Amino acid sequence: MDQTLDDVLKNFVDISISEIEALKKDISLEVYKKAMELIMDAEEHGSRVHITGIGKPGHVAGYVASLLSSTGTPAYELHGTEAVHGSSGQVRPGDVVIAISNSGETSELKATVMTLKNNGAKIIAVTGKRDSWLVRNADAFLYAGVENEGDPLNRAPRASILAEVFVLQILSLLLQCEKNITPQQYVKWHPGGTLGQLREDEKDK
Repeated sequence: MDQTLDDVLKNFVDISISEIEALKKDISLEVYKKAMELIMDAEEHGSRVHITGIGKPGHVAGYVASLLSSTGTPAYELHGTEAVHGSSGQVRPGDVVIAISNSGETSELKATVMTLKNNGAKIIAVTGKRDSWLVRNADAFLYAGVENEGDPLNRAPRASILAEVFVLQILSLLLQCEKNITPQQYVKWHPGGTLGQLREDEKDK
């Protein structure tokens, strides 16, 4: 190993910060409008939101479904591979599925997305490859690309996972604000722990 552990640590921090910083040029309200419209239109018609991914992006899907649900957009995690073995039955025509994949070319996700589209779902792609299969088969696209994962092998998903989480956190924030979610509503959905308590400056609002 040519680098010391201290070098590895510092490089990862520096690369991760620079990759998120580089995403800023691709982030604007205009970029998010289509995804927001799909989700809010689905909700208006009684349809639902689901999040899916293969491998590590599948773990991101669980977090994002939880985050969206706690901030005013009920969402459900959809297992990326089980979807072609019956779990796609949780997705009804008119539902929206957010599909997460760094490459946008993962074979298992392709099968899942085609199943969902054939069942009438709308797809929001979250990927780091603008010309990928996933983008071409999606109804909306949020870019979450990185050049370097931050480790000496540049293989294991690290910086790309940070980018995917960051991009979807922004979506959750915009939806929360568009819906004017109040502290009182948030507390009703999250009664446990310190987050479930109104702060003094929120009690009269």
